[in-house]
Amino acid sequence: MSDHNPIYHLKDAYFFEVPKAMWRQGWKTLDEVPQFLRDGSPEVTGVEEFNAAMDGKILIPQPFATLDSLYAVKSGFGISKYMILEVVLGVILLAVFTRLARTLQSGAPPRGWFANLFEAMILFVRDQIARPAIDSHDHGHGSHDAHGQAAANHHDARTAPVAAAALHEVHDGDRFVPLLLTLFFFVLGCNLLGMVPWAGSPTASFSVTLALAGVTMLTVVLAGMQKFGFFGFFKNQIPSMDLPLPLAILLKPMIFAIEMLGLCIKHLILAVRLLANMVAGHLVLLGIMGLITAAASYSTGMWATVTGISVVSCTLFSMLELFVAFLQAYIFTFLSALFIGASVHQH
Repeated sequence: MSDHNPIYHLKDAYFFEVPKAMWRQGWKTLDEVPQFLRDGSPEVTGVEEFNAAMDGKILIPQPFATLDSLYAVKSGFGISKYMILEVVLGVILLAVFTRLARTLQSGAPPRGWFANLFEAMILFVRDQIARPAIDSHDHGHGSHDAHGQAAANHHDARTAPVAAAALHEVHDGDRFVPLLLTLFFFVLGCNLLGMVPWAGSPTASFSVTLALAGVTMLTVVLAGMQKFGFFGFFKNQIPSMDLPLPLAILLKPMIFAIEMLGLCIKHLILAVRLLANMVAGHLVLLGIMGLITAAASYSTGMWATVTGISVVSCTLFSMLELFVAFLQAYIFTFLSALFIGASVHQH
């Protein structure tokens, strides 16, 4: 085989980046290089260049797929770095909330930073996202009045059962809390993984954010059909209007088509919004760090100055990314709750 055959593509998602001191894949000849690595783009042509490019990278085994290159799947089901990170995150969340459930199962007040931290976040999702966004307007006022009445009658023994019942009133949004909690903590975990060296944020992949938005859309459709019936859900997409019959025949099909298109578009935008916000932060950091390389061709003083400014800037932007990771998890969950709330109430 000629040394000039293309064997490696630098842009891919089918390996993990790790410190160079931990691992290095070294092939002595091109014949030792797997065939699928030879079919990429002609960015690296010699075995020495290939080994240098592979320093600090671990190939992910592909038992269910054949790779055309490290950049694309030729056939089958390819396992990417983001898939592995999502599975790891799922196991972590399962372990964390299993422990939390055992801690709170007795009904005793939470003790310690672990239980208090996660209980505060759970109550925030329930009380500040699910209930305000999904509960009906009338139901919300009734709930507020019931709580006020319960407080006023707290010391009246004759109305104690009524007060207790009011305080434990069932909210419309409570049945969606498990889903919203799953979305919130999963999106938050994916966002935070982007700040872990050699890992990456799965929410910086459009396939991930599109799947998350798909879960929201599926919930919207199923919840609406459960509430209004199959045809009632689609009928509810048309706002109630008192129109003459000829005008209604003309306008309502057009409005229905626009509303159904809008239903798909707003969930697509939900995916794009999360993707864009996560990718933007990574690109800013990449651009700032790239200034160090660009300054290397100038004087030592210039390089040292640019490096110092870049490191400080990256530190500050990383702190901003930490805030954005929480903010985007909140926004995604809140918008999901709003979409679900709109589907289970009459327009």
